[in-house]
Amino acid sequence: MSTNRPLRVAIIGAGPAGIYAADILSKTDTEVSIDLFERLPAPFGLVRYGVAPDHPRIKQIITALHNVLDRGDIRLISNVDVGTDIELADLRRFYDAVIFTTGAIEDAALAIPGVDLAGSFGAADFVSWYDAHPDVSQEWPLDASQVAVIGAGNVALDVARILAKHADDLLPTEIPDHVYRALQASPVTDVHVFARRGPAQAKFSPLELRELGHVPDVDVVVYPEDFDFDEGSVAAISGSNQTKQVVKTLTDWALIDPGAQHASRRLHLHFLQAPAALLDNAGDGHVDALRTERTELTGDGTVRGTGQLHDWPVQAVYRAVGYFGSPVSSVPFNEVKGVIRNVEGRVVEADGSVVSGLYASGWIKRGPVGLIGSTKSDAAETIRHLVADADTLPPAESPDPVALEAWLTERGVAFLVWEDWLQLDAFERSLGEAAGRERVKVPTRAEMIAASRGVTA
Repeated sequence: MSTNRPLRVAIIGAGPAGIYAADILSKTDTEVSIDLFERLPAPFGLVRYGVAPDHPRIKQIITALHNVLDRGDIRLISNVDVGTDIELADLRRFYDAVIFTTGAIEDAALAIPGVDLAGSFGAADFVSWYDAHPDVSQEWPLDASQVAVIGAGNVALDVARILAKHADDLLPTEIPDHVYRALQASPVTDVHVFARRGPAQAKFSPLELRELGHVPDVDVVVYPEDFDFDEGSVAAISGSNQTKQVVKTLTDWALIDPGAQHASRRLHLHFLQAPAALLDNAGDGHVDALRTERTELTGDGTVRGTGQLHDWPVQAVYRAVGYFGSPVSSVPFNEVKGVIRNVEGRVVEADGSVVSGLYASGWIKRGPVGLIGSTKSDAAETIRHLVADADTLPPAESPDPVALEAWLTERGVAFLVWEDWLQLDAFERSLGEAAGRERVKVPTRAEMIAASRGVTA
């Protein structure tokens, strides 16, 4: 592309991946004009809608992301859904390059019998509910006294902790009122977390795990018979301080005398138990038990089934086995991995040929693994390739930033900009201040748009 104007770049998705990509691109030697698209009325993606409300430290990431967008050199265009409000072909008229940072928000599949029974839930859907995602119903059935959570990562811990925690202990957080009321009425007494492998293979972070031990009136129960360590486990413990801390915390809990535990709720951590089926023994279409198969370590940290089955009476099962990306209209997609087809961030067709001007970063590029540090290095790789390609990109037909705004307005797309988010942010903070909290989220899209425009009851 040989022009005397800035390179026009659209970034699709205003979560951490999109904001980091925009920030890194803005600091290169290439003169750029960046528009950051977001389908929701509010930016920040999974940091706003994927982190439990009782994790304010993690939510402080929003402050850093806010500061990037508040500089004014990156234009936020929110409440615009790419694929519905604007198609890829339209974007290519206005931009020289498009970077997809749409993340992974769907639950990964768990292919076992009974997974479609009533009472079987995806963890991602539950997280969206308790985080007041505007596209999710405010209703959630919390009528189970015994609950199973399948998974051995931080999302499983978040789900289990929110289910087990007394609602009043969440009041100082930004928990929405409808979530508080539902949790307050929950009859739960026992939450069971099931991990397919052993303690040394758990993907919990040490801090998240230790937090379980400080939840008021909730006992953490760990079973000594679930502890086994093969050569692979020993190597993992000796090679990772994080794994060593996780195993130590779990071991300390396993040594607690059950007779000394008197809390009204219990959170059980089970290892070497693989989910085998969700059962409907009553024949009413609702899950009433989880069947697991005891596994054993094989020497390298992996496991195999033993054929020993156990049925656990539960009335709800939450599947926290990972996230999965969603396809974007007209963009090459790998249905098996749940990512946009790409090589180091350059989008490619199934035959490996590069699609000029299209890029990906974040979880939609590499899959739902890694934390903030990985997202930053991931974005840097993608931006490096985009900058290297800049001179060869086909130029946009209508690169003037005003042209895009006019096009959206003409089609009646109710887009919002950074100043609108500042209005919504201030309104949510005012709701929080009235309740002695940092923030109370506005839960519906209509209310978010109204508050963004200063129209509040």
